[in-house]
Amino acid sequence: MAGVSKAAVSRYLNNGYISEEKRELIRKVVEETGYRPSVQAQTLRTRKTKMIGVIVPKISSTSVARVVEGILSVLNENGYQMLLAVAQSDPAKELEYLKAFHSKQVDGVILLASIFTPEHKRMLKNPGVPVVIVGQHLPGHCVVFHDDYHASYDLTRLLLEKGRKKLGYISADLRDQAAGAERYRGFCDAVRDMDCKELVEHFVTAPFTVSAGFEKAGELLDTYPDLDGIICASDTIAVGAMQYVRDQAAKSPEQILVAGHGDSEMARMTYPPLITVHYFYEKSGETAVWMLMELLEGKEGAAREIKLGYYIVDRAC
Repeated sequence: MAGVSKAAVSRYLNNGYISEEKRELIRKVVEETGYRPSVQAQTLRTRKTKMIGVIVPKISSTSVARVVEGILSVLNENGYQMLLAVAQSDPAKELEYLKAFHSKQVDGVILLASIFTPEHKRMLKNPGVPVVIVGQHLPGHCVVFHDDYHASYDLTRLLLEKGRKKLGYISADLRDQAAGAERYRGFCDAVRDMDCKELVEHFVTAPFTVSAGFEKAGELLDTYPDLDGIICASDTIAVGAMQYVRDQAAKSPEQILVAGHGDSEMARMTYPPLITVHYFYEKSGETAVWMLMELLEGKEGAAREIKLGYYIVDRAC
């Protein structure tokens, strides 16, 4: 009907190269007829589903949402669709979804993991389809991760250099290697290097919620009432801590400075704005898809580990 070859139509439908003249002819016929290619037939012929499974811990997190936006931007450009699985911060559910995606024959999986259990490591050794991990560093696997250690180290030094010598730290679960263990390690090394090693003990853990930040800030200040700064493993926790400082401890932000990680919209809405760390979450999602594409195409020398940077955001300056 368009007066072009079958090969030209195939290239059009599969985002291949085709002249603008032929592309317009085919487009008009597709619109007039409502034609859609058979996904089942394409899968049988190419052995590709054009589907990518994405496993996330939760959907309420702004950082997770930003990673997913980055993933979608590249998938859409390359004619892929996304199957999103939400594990509800349950490592066991992550494993269930990994198994399900293998059985459903997606082309590959992007995993936003938080905690790696021995079962995770066993399954990831032979996942059945290519897997790229985002946000965590797992040696021997394809990963896109952030420099959580140095980000936390620099953030801690900044507060110390501002004269805050009695810091407390609200950590994420230390089983979370990135947001938990690495960020706390950065805090510890910074206070030791600045001759404040006793601050290592000014430490509690909390889930990634505002209410947990509120509660744990109270625990810290009950134990260490002379704190003049609190660093939190996420902006969400930090907002809760800031609320406690203002409402329950009756302290001003000048008396107890609160900082977080993530550079979220929430951090920009507080008064004063939180000191925080900007991570390149959208870029991590985009990079993960490109890495997965290279794996699917069997390219030699495809990158296996990519560490992204960060910068400190101090809007009070």
